Amino acid sequence: MAKIKNLLPPILYDQLRQSSLRRYGWFGDYPNWEAAEATSVGYDSNLIIQKVLDSTLKVKNGEYPYERDSVLFDHIVYDWSLLAGLMWVAAINKGELNVLDYGGSLGSTYWQNRKFTQSLPSLTWNIIEQQQYVEMGRKYLQDDTLKFYNDMESCLQATRPNLVLISSVINYIKDPYSLLRSLCELKIPHMIIERIPFIERGTDRLTVQKVSPKIYTASYPAWFFDKTKFISFIEESYDIREIYDCNIQLTIKSEVKGIILTLKK
Repeated sequence: MAKIKNLLPPILYDQLRQSSLRRYGWFGDYPNWEAAEATSVGYDSNLIIQKVLDSTLKVKNGEYPYERDSVLFDHIVYDWSLLAGLMWVAAINKGELNVLDYGGSLGSTYWQNRKFTQSLPSLTWNIIEQQQYVEMGRKYLQDDTLKFYNDMESCLQATRPNLVLISSVINYIKDPYSLLRSLCELKIPHMIIERIPFIERGTDRLTVQKVSPKIYTASYPAWFFDKTKFISFIEESYDIREIYDCNIQLTIKSEVKGIILTLKK
């Protein structure tokens, strides 16, 4: 999950785009996951998690204000639409925000928005991640607000989230609609799906993303979703409150959107 959170913020994309050979970005149109995976070189998970941990600890300790994908920034790059969604959910729940952050790394979105969310009367941020991230998170970062879990079941046994957050994750899952179905079946009142790359061609497109070594060396399969199909699927369980632009450009013609959703009654 965290290894694939690489829909880049604009400042990183600008660096990537300057490559005259366009060696990095999203390429191809593969018939299935196995074919895309066969042309990917993978990643060094130990190296990546250590980079992410080192950067996150610098944010926690106040040395830097913001981190994404292990890259440190000297100012916070806010996604104001996402923050508005978080605060809206808290507002209609009498100041309580209890997030199930699926694939949330070591808390990038939590640390990004804490200047605002820490003022809420009740804040709990639960991250579902891979084993290594959970171990590191619990050892170095977990506290009364930020929690780490290996799976949704253990999270739901410990707390009752009022919001599911999926940020730049769903397009890196082998069977994304199966994951969406599982999340919908939890019947959590609200959901925000962030950084969804949409195309309009009547079918989803499977590519391989080649990550710039300025981040880390890796490549892996990545989906671009047919907008009509994706929205029709999610609307079976949730009502759309808002669709917003994430202001991200990719190397394949697309529009990157976020969606704020409310469980159907």
